[in-house]
Amino acid sequence: MINKWIYQSLSEKEKEIQKKLADELSISPVLAQLLVQREIYNFDDARSFFRPDLAGLHDPFLMADMQAAVERLTRAMRHNEKILIYGDYDVDGTTSVSLVYKFLKQYYSNVGFYIPDRYNEGYGISIQGIDFAAANGFKLVVALDCGIKAVEKVKYATSLGVDFVICDHHTPDAVLPPAVAVLDPKRADCNYPYKHLSGCGVGFKLMQAFCVVNNIDFNELTPLLDLLALSIASDIVPITGENRILAFYGLKQINTHPSIGLKSILEICGLADKEITISDIVFKIGPRINASGRMKLATEAVELMVSSNPDFAKEKSGTINEYNNDRKDLDKNITDEAIALIASDETYASRKSIVVYKPDWHKGVIGIVASRLSEEYYKPSIVMTKSNGLASGSARSVPGFDIYKAIDSCRDLLENFGGHMYAAGLSMKEENIPLFTERFEQFVAANILEDQTYPQIDIDAVLEFKDITPKFFRVLKQFGPFGPGNMKPVFASKKVFDYGTSRLVGKEQEHLKLELVDSSSENVMNGIAFRMHEYNDHLKALNPLDICYTIEENTFNGNTSIQLMIKDIKIDTEKA
Repeated sequence: MINKWIYQSLSEKEKEIQKKLADELSISPVLAQLLVQREIYNFDDARSFFRPDLAGLHDPFLMADMQAAVERLTRAMRHNEKILIYGDYDVDGTTSVSLVYKFLKQYYSNVGFYIPDRYNEGYGISIQGIDFAAANGFKLVVALDCGIKAVEKVKYATSLGVDFVICDHHTPDAVLPPAVAVLDPKRADCNYPYKHLSGCGVGFKLMQAFCVVNNIDFNELTPLLDLLALSIASDIVPITGENRILAFYGLKQINTHPSIGLKSILEICGLADKEITISDIVFKIGPRINASGRMKLATEAVELMVSSNPDFAKEKSGTINEYNNDRKDLDKNITDEAIALIASDETYASRKSIVVYKPDWHKGVIGIVASRLSEEYYKPSIVMTKSNGLASGSARSVPGFDIYKAIDSCRDLLENFGGHMYAAGLSMKEENIPLFTERFEQFVAANILEDQTYPQIDIDAVLEFKDITPKFFRVLKQFGPFGPGNMKPVFASKKVFDYGTSRLVGKEQEHLKLELVDSSSENVMNGIAFRMHEYNDHLKALNPLDICYTIEENTFNGNTSIQLMIKDIKIDTEKA
C-alpha cells in the first residue's frame, strides 16, 4: 500500500511565533516549527516542555471522589482491614497493581493482590474475584484499570460486605458503579484537568493523595515511576501534559535505578546497557509483561515486578520470556489464518471494516492479530474467538477513527464491551455475529473519513542535510519522550543521491544501508531503509530520491553517530 505524505504547514501568525521562538531559544527555525506544531507558543511553555518538572503535577484532590477514596483506604488501614489490590491482566493493569501494592506494602502488611484469569473470568471485575475477596476476609478492594462499568458486580460485592474503590480510565456509561469512590478523569462530572491518564496513572494519583493525607514524603513514591512509565508506553495513551512529566521521570528511574524485577526484564531483552526509550517499552518490555496474561496467568508478571529477590526475578523473567516466544508463534499462525479467511471472502474487498471469528483461536493473542489486520488492510478490525460460551473479541482501529463509538452503536447486540478510541474489547452471543458484522460495517462506512482509509505519513518539516548538525540533534532529543500526542518528528529531504557507497544488507539482501548526499552541503548522511531493496538499482544509477525519516542515534563498536531511519522513499520527486 502506497503511503501518502502529508506536509505540515504553519499559518502566517504561527510563522511569526516560530521566528520569535527561534530567536529567544537560539534554536534553528525547524526546531521552532516543531514547537509551534506542538502548540508551544512562548518561552515559558518551551522551558516547561524541555524541562519537565514533577512540581507540575496536578493536585490529586481535583479528581472527583478522591477524598472519599483516600478516607476509605486510610480507615481500612487504621482498623487493620484486609485490602485487596485488583487489576486487569494487561501491562497497564499489572503495573497498576504492582505500583499500589508495592507502595502500600511498605506501610501496611494486611494487603494482597488479585489478577483475574483471562480465560476463566474474562476482562474486568469478576464474580469469582468478588467471591475470593469475601471468602478470604477482604473488606476493601481497590480496582485498577477496570471496573468503570461493573455496576451489578459492585452491588453484588456490597451485599457480601466488600467495599470497592475504583480507579479506571476507560469511558464510563451514564450510570456509575455504586462504589465508595469512582476515580476516572473521563467521568462527565470530574473536573480533573488532565483526561488521558493510564489506569496506572489513576492509581498513582490515589497514592499521591494518600501521601498528602498521611504526611508521607512524595519522594517515597517516585521510585515507583518506572512502573508508571511502562503503563503509559504500553497502553498507548498520549504522552502530553501530566503523562509527559510522569513518563520523563519514569524513564529516568528505569535508566538509573530500575526495580529488581524490571532490571531482570531489561537483561533478558538485551537492554541492560542501553538507554531505554518509550519504543523499547512498546516493542520489547511490554510484550513480555503482557505475555504472562496472554499465555498463562498475569499474576506472574506482578510477582516479578514486586519482587526484591534477584534470583527469583531472574527465574521468573526467563519464564515470561518463554511465554513471549510461544505467543509470537501463536499470533503469527492466527494472523495467517485470519488473512486466509479474508482472502477467501470477496466481500471484504468492498468493506470498510473487518470482523473475523473462529471459535478455536487463542483468546490471549486476538488483540495482537486485530492490530496486525488493521495495519495490513488499513481498516478498523475486530477478531473474535469463543470463550465461556460467548464470542469474545478485540478491536483495533486506524488513526483518527473512533472504534469505541462504532462498537457502542451496536451495544444492544452485546453482552459486554469497553475500551478506548483505538482499542476495545467486546463479547456477544454467537448468533449475533452476522447482524453485528453488518451493523458495525454500516457505522464504519458512514463515519470513516476518506483520509482514514489509506496510510499516510505526516511530515513535520523538510530538511536539507546541512541542517542536521550535532546541536540540532541535541535539542531534538529533548523533545522526548516521544509517543502519541508528541510523536517523534518525521522529516523529508528531497532530491538526495547515493554517495557511491550505499549497499544492500541483510540475510536476503532485503535492506538498504544508505550513504546519501544532497546539494546543500558536503554532509554524507548514513541511513537504513528496512525492506526497501527495490530502490537499489534506481539509487545506483545516480537518480534522485525523496526520503522521509526520523533521526536516530546509532551506536556500533563503541562509536555513536547520527543515522536516518528511513520510513518511506519516493522516486517521482515532482509528484511526491
